[in-house]
Amino acid sequence: MMDTSPSPLPPREAPRFSVDCPSRPILDQISDKWSMMVMAVLERPTRFNEIKRQLEGVTQRVLTQTLRRLERNGMIGRRVLETSPLGVEYSLTPLGESFRGPFTHLLDWTIEHSGEVTAAQREFDARSSGR
Repeated sequence: MMDTSPSPLPPREAPRFSVDCPSRPILDQISDKWSMMVMAVLERPTRFNEIKRQLEGVTQRVLTQTLRRLERNGMIGRRVLETSPLGVEYSLTPLGESFRGPFTHLLDWTIEHSGEVTAAQREFDARSSGR
């Protein structure tokens, strides 16, 4: 009798990241907590101070640096508003919008598993304090 079951997929090699791998700075950016939080609050064009109000604990300096990095990487756009005084608003670019799906899955995972992570941290800390 012939085996007609699908053959298992070959094992996938673990990724290897060279020092100059172009994914490194992108992964650094999107794994940064403030970048992720900024991406989450930019559901529509939003002014700097409104973003800052939604991100409790972020300093003006860190938020400015985060926005500049996101803009440099093409994830957000910056538009100067001809108001008095001048204003600036930020919004997701098409590239940033394309990240919304994977980001939402990651955010959902963190919310779903935060209790497990916290429990693992407590267990680790309890074991480590006795070393």
